[in-house]
Amino acid sequence: MRSIRLVPAVVGLVSALALTATACGPTETPAADKPAAGASASASATGGDDPAALPQDLADKLKKHGVDLDKWKDGEWKNWDKENWLREAEDFVNPVIDGLWDSQRMQSAKSPDPTIAATAGSGGSDPVPRPVQAQREKTPYHRNAAPVGKIFFDSPQGHMVCSGTIVKDPRRPGKSNMVWTAGHCVHAGQRGGWYRNIAFVPAYNDLGKSASALRNAKPHEIAPYGQYWADWAVTSGEWINRGGSNAAWPYDYAVLHVKPERGKKSLEETVGAALPVDFSAPTPAQAGTVGAWGYPAAPPYNGLIMHKCLDRPGRMVTAPATPTMYRIGCTMTGGSSGGGWFRVLPNGKTALVSNTSIGPAGGNGWLAGPLLGRGAKDAHEMVSKKFAR
Repeated sequence: MRSIRLVPAVVGLVSALALTATACGPTETPAADKPAAGASASASATGGDDPAALPQDLADKLKKHGVDLDKWKDGEWKNWDKENWLREAEDFVNPVIDGLWDSQRMQSAKSPDPTIAATAGSGGSDPVPRPVQAQREKTPYHRNAAPVGKIFFDSPQGHMVCSGTIVKDPRRPGKSNMVWTAGHCVHAGQRGGWYRNIAFVPAYNDLGKSASALRNAKPHEIAPYGQYWADWAVTSGEWINRGGSNAAWPYDYAVLHVKPERGKKSLEETVGAALPVDFSAPTPAQAGTVGAWGYPAAPPYNGLIMHKCLDRPGRMVTAPATPTMYRIGCTMTGGSSGGGWFRVLPNGKTALVSNTSIGPAGGNGWLAGPLLGRGAKDAHEMVSKKFAR
């Protein structure tokens, strides 16, 4: 058994894996593998017209925990005391705070604390893969990787970032509002509760501008499709109860339901793209070549540029008696967590097959992600059913 250190990786491929929008362009205006759900009704779900409105059931939920809704919007959300940090599945709340994620705040967001000690399992892991140098995605992103974006959220450590992918909703064909990411991008696991102010920005920094150029960028260049706030989240029960431990990494996935900060059109309608999820949990040997996309933010990257890697996955075991994970060679770092891993299915369609979860501490060279089986499918179904029309 080899001792290693694992860290959250929060922070032109072959044509078959190209992620191209098929409809709209960007706007010009600004238990064992069981899912655990957190719910807060959206304005649309309660009949309201204002996407920033705060439904009564959400207010009641916060009140039950001693949180005043108005004070929350005025900054009470910054209170991370244990007794005020909602952690149970049903306690998820994420009221829209209009204008919170401006360009400067988004640029200042960092990847979560990367230091997590871990020990490899007592067998089952393949040799460490050779590093694969991450490549910059072609710009504009909305034409080359439209379903991929950045997830922003607040934690006790400050403004944080992950990556995410728009995925299809079987009950709302063509009108999905679902985003796939990592569990540690939405919930602190055994160390705490749900993160706050979670928002998704598809095709963030669409033209791949530098930090200095972004200071004068137009809103549609920073967020070409606008911002989408999570109004419901589902992650695994293993992550909520044991997240951060070696045994929880194989369950490090999450599904978000989002709503626009402004407007009423669905995420998929607006972006024109969404990917199906492959829940067949193929073994690494069966998966074939996969591509991983994300916005690495830890050095030598700065979180502004979308990158991708292409490799054949091997097996990785993080603890005895836990499921195998995929592992690929890739130099992406913190900030890429939650970013989708894609494979070409036998029918020729590209599907999400995993998400970035962990990488090596003190350096880069590989990434690992969970095999998405029954528990992941249950999480996806839970979100879909909740918002079925």
